[in-house]
Amino acid sequence: MQQYNISKSNSFYAIGLSYKKADADTRGHFSLDENAKLALLQQAKDNNIESLVITSTCNRTEIYGFAQHPFQLIQLLCDNTRGTVDEFQKVAYVYKNKEAIAHMFRVGSGLDSQILGDFEIISQLKISAKLSRKHGLLNNFSERLVNAVIQASKRIKTETNISSGATSVSFASVQYIFNTIQDVSNKNILLFGTGKIGRNTCENLVKHTKNEHITLINRTKNKAEQIAGKFNLIVKDYANLQEEISHSDILIVATGAQRPTIDKHIVQSKKPLLILDLSIPKNVNNNVKELNNVSLIHLDDLSKITDQTLEARKKHIPLAEHIIEEVKTEFNNWLETRKFAPTIKALKLKLNDFKTAELDALRKKNADFNEEQAEIISNNIIQKITNHFAHHLKDDDVSTDDSLELIKKVFQLEQPSTHV
Repeated sequence: MQQYNISKSNSFYAIGLSYKKADADTRGHFSLDENAKLALLQQAKDNNIESLVITSTCNRTEIYGFAQHPFQLIQLLCDNTRGTVDEFQKVAYVYKNKEAIAHMFRVGSGLDSQILGDFEIISQLKISAKLSRKHGLLNNFSERLVNAVIQASKRIKTETNISSGATSVSFASVQYIFNTIQDVSNKNILLFGTGKIGRNTCENLVKHTKNEHITLINRTKNKAEQIAGKFNLIVKDYANLQEEISHSDILIVATGAQRPTIDKHIVQSKKPLLILDLSIPKNVNNNVKELNNVSLIHLDDLSKITDQTLEARKKHIPLAEHIIEEVKTEFNNWLETRKFAPTIKALKLKLNDFKTAELDALRKKNADFNEEQAEIISNNIIQKITNHFAHHLKDDDVSTDDSLELIKKVFQLEQPSTHV
């Protein structure tokens, strides 16, 4: 694929930060809740951004979008989070055009996940694209790209074993609890918050421990009751949080709060307490470590737990990468075609103008002029000529940009829009 801008005046960028360089605290500064996403999309519209897709998970926050300069997208992110531009630049990545496309493929296919083969991000991409479309911020290019990434993700899931075995943050949480706490089945476990990782951890605990002492607290009680019904848990009011912590041996925190909701002052018990903070931003203040009876583990610590399952998954990376290249090639071919399609269309219109002028002249000169036959012959010639130009432009050995300029110059074509 030739190097070129894939929009009339902008380039396609992927800007963001992830677990690779940004710790949990920094990722928390750039975390976007639902309200912040909506505010960011509105600001993007106000700034005449043509297309934008946002993802914000516990492991990464990213914006895929069109801009004249990536700083436009970075500014949008910083304006709608607690993060600063200086902080972003220390840990961030910025990819442009081909590299941005390749990055989305790796992310959506689970190859860039904190736990290899974790496909949770693809559902995030789907939801984000739907939200962008709803707000008029998803152009043909972005929609086609997201669909291509979804296609690659599905193929990797079905054609490789890269996601086989029970390896996830929630599984690592349960694994850690089993390795750390004796007699788990008889311990009091409190789940505070209804974050997805927390719910999955809870489900695994119910499944593997047969524990009947699991309590759930959420700020919105009806959400807690819905989950409790599924897992057969006890539900308590948010007002009882401190009291329930005092009764607990294990506290799992998975709220969506933007600032810590648990600190040392709320822990009144002196008995051993294991706290798992599965939230981004962190929802447990580090000052709980000052308490001798408390052990605090964050999801970043859990993600470092590797086992044979994870090692086995690495063997499937080459096949996954091959699938990505296949789907990405199809996408790039479509993109190339999109690039020169306006010029071919303009060329066809120009040739049709020639045809109309010639047929008019022949019609006046010949009384027995066979108009139907002349129409068929001239249309066939026009189609053959445009097909030859199209095949030439698809040739990897030629410069598409140079060829397009020559065609426009020779046939005196108006500059067509290449806007995607």
